[in-house]
Amino acid sequence: MKEGPDIAQIGALIGDPARANMLTALMAGRALTATELAEAGGITVQTASTHLAKLEGGGLLTQRKQGRHRYFTLSDDAVGKLLESIMGFAASRGHLRHQPGPKEPALRKARICYDHLAGDYGVRMLDSLIAGGAISQVDEALSLTANGEGHLKSIGIDVTGLKSTRRPLCRSCLDWSERRAHLAGSLGKALLANFLDKGWARRSENSRSILFTPEGDRQFLRLFPVEA
Repeated sequence: MKEGPDIAQIGALIGDPARANMLTALMAGRALTATELAEAGGITVQTASTHLAKLEGGGLLTQRKQGRHRYFTLSDDAVGKLLESIMGFAASRGHLRHQPGPKEPALRKARICYDHLAGDYGVRMLDSLIAGGAISQVDEALSLTANGEGHLKSIGIDVTGLKSTRRPLCRSCLDWSERRAHLAGSLGKALLANFLDKGWARRSENSRSILFTPEGDRQFLRLFPVEA
């Protein structure tokens, strides 16, 4: 059968080890240069440029110019969702580069997964929201309840604004280190942004870790009291 979408082309683009490493680096949500992505891929800048052109041509990456520099990002949320799904599937089938879970304790505790919170804290947050009735779950489908909407508004989340966007409000994302779900979608993104804006946490410069302050830890555990 030759009709329909060409999944082989997408699979080949993602399946190359260097390209896979570069795409994973972009899961941190930052725009990176070709030099930075070459380092992530373990290849030369010249070779990276060839790979980046292929990824951009395949619709996985986009670039923008700022002065003499070119910065690359994932094309859109759909690419992030695709990579999250592949990472979760690979972990569930035991395809890991190391032992299960990140070696770095900070990365296991809390990290960014494209634009939302993952790791132990990400799983704990979703567990707590479900246990408290803020989010309802039917199989893997998540939805925000009326009580949850009021609760989230009280901590500074613009739920009304989030509902006006085309992006799903709540989405379950398989956490590859915890092997359980954390919260993605526009609500997951807004909650992480809220923690960063309040100064409860900050992004690590050298990894995907989200580093909580002592006060941030206290506030987070108070808001999400269910043990993950």
